[in-house]
Amino acid sequence: MALTNSQYDQMMRTYEQRQLDNEYQLRKRFEKAYSLIPELRITDQSIASLSLEKARQLLAGDDQALHTLKEELNALIQRKKQLLENHGFSPNYLELHYNCPDCRDTGYIGDRKCRCFKKAEVELLYEQSNLNEILENENFSTFSLDYYSRSHIDPLTGRSALESVQTALKVCQRFTDTFSREFQNILLYGDTGVGKTFLSHCIAKELIDTAFSVVYFTAAQLFDVFAENTFGKRQEQASDIQEHVYDCDLLIIDDLGTELPNSFTVSQLFLCLNERILRQKATIISTNLTLEDIKSIYSERTFSRISSNYTILRLTGDDIRIQKKLLNLGGTNDATP
Repeated sequence: MALTNSQYDQMMRTYEQRQLDNEYQLRKRFEKAYSLIPELRITDQSIASLSLEKARQLLAGDDQALHTLKEELNALIQRKKQLLENHGFSPNYLELHYNCPDCRDTGYIGDRKCRCFKKAEVELLYEQSNLNEILENENFSTFSLDYYSRSHIDPLTGRSALESVQTALKVCQRFTDTFSREFQNILLYGDTGVGKTFLSHCIAKELIDTAFSVVYFTAAQLFDVFAENTFGKRQEQASDIQEHVYDCDLLIIDDLGTELPNSFTVSQLFLCLNERILRQKATIISTNLTLEDIKSIYSERTFSRISSNYTILRLTGDDIRIQKKLLNLGGTNDATP
């Protein structure tokens, strides 16, 4: 559930920069206030001198020094606030101003993450998932069963399209509910346009909203990353991305089989899936290929890893995008699968 080291370091650098910016802005406010209110500088110098003098008295054994310090210091502080107000400034104008007063721009309250850190964490995870905008429209709350027919029977399973998707929906919801406790993987396969990608997006949103790291790639994009890491000129950057692919909480590989399959893609898919299984990191694969196609294209070795470590869900039915066009819904922003 934690961020990767690079993600965490990126966030903490943001907080460190905020603190530096806060201090810079405070110095600028002091310069402005001192230039407009000369007496203010004298008051601040008096506060510093008083504190130093009383400290000396305390060290010399004067037990009353602390009591008198509080009284005299309070009078000077009130004088300072009055000077600011008289010149149109707020009483706290010469105090540090924070983006988040709760944690004072440190990201933590004690040893607990501040709410602002948690919010920034989720925003970063959305940004790095490659799914930032689409999840606003594709999630469990917008998923509809209306496009799945009871009369469309899958000859392979004997189940209707509606029964199949109802089962898949329950499995996907349980996947998110138990994600922190159970290592799980899902293979979604079947007809074109029946909501396989949509369901993976539903899972992604639930997990990102609870601060799990999710990375989405089409199969073609994923193999491009692997190729860049192996053959490209910017191998260091590609290597970082590949490590994130291996180590993110959930990897989504969409449209497996749409890439150009060759010996490189076959070997890289096995390495990726195997590595994530070894690390106990969840993966979701969606594909229009049949199980036999997966076995013949990507080898029995890869198919064995999938069949023994993945929940396999088959979706069937009519292409929902065509259904929408027939229902004159193609021009709307309907987010249902």
